Amino acid sequence: MPLSGKKVFFANYVFYVPENVYEPSEDSFLFAENLDIREGETVLDMGTGCGILGVIAAEKAAKVVAVDINPYAVRCAKRNAEVNGVTDKIFFLQGDLFAPIKNEEEFDLILFNAPYLPSEIDEGDAWLSRAWAGGASGRRMIDRFICEVPCYLKMNGRVLLLQSVLSGVDETSQEFRKHGLRAEVITKRDLPLFETIVLVRATC
Repeated sequence: MPLSGKKVFFANYVFYVPENVYEPSEDSFLFAENLDIREGETVLDMGTGCGILGVIAAEKAAKVVAVDINPYAVRCAKRNAEVNGVTDKIFFLQGDLFAPIKNEEEFDLILFNAPYLPSEIDEGDAWLSRAWAGGASGRRMIDRFICEVPCYLKMNGRVLLLQSVLSGVDETSQEFRKHGLRAEVITKRDLPLFETIVLVRATC
C-alpha cells in the first residue's frame, strides 16, 4: 500500500498522517519529549492517533498495545509502525477507551493524550474531532479514562495523561485521588491564545 498523507518528523522518526487522523502538534511533541519508558515494560497507548507515542515507546518496551476509536487512525498507526521498524512490538486495537482490552490485562505504563478541549458542539460524528473535542467541560473522556484506568495498571504502574488547563488540572488530581492514585504535573507548555497544556503523571 503506498504511503500517503502529510509527513511529520520527530527526532529520528517519520510519521505519515492522512487528513482524517489527528496530526501531531505541540501536545504530542511535549508528551513524546517526556516519555519515560523502561526496558522490558508493557505499555498501553490510549488514543494512539498516528502512533507517535506507541512507536517511540516500542524502542524500549517489551510490548505496546495501541488503541484508537478512529479506524483510520488504527490503519495509519500500523503503517507508521512499519515505516519505523517496530511492528514486532506493537499490537493495534480499535475501540472506545478500554473496551477492546482484556479485563485481566495490566500494564506498567498507560499513556493518554486525551481529547481535552471544551467544545459546546457535538462533534461525535467526525472522526478527526474525536481526537480533541472533550465536551462542554473538556472532561468527557478524561473522567471516563481516570475511572477505568486503575483496573489495567500493574502494581507500582504509572499513568501519563496530557490535557489543557482549560479542562481543569485540579479536577484531574481529585479524580485520580478518588480512584486511589497520586497525581502531579511533571511538565507544561504555554501555547498561543492563552492556553497551557500539562502532562500529569499518576502513580499507585
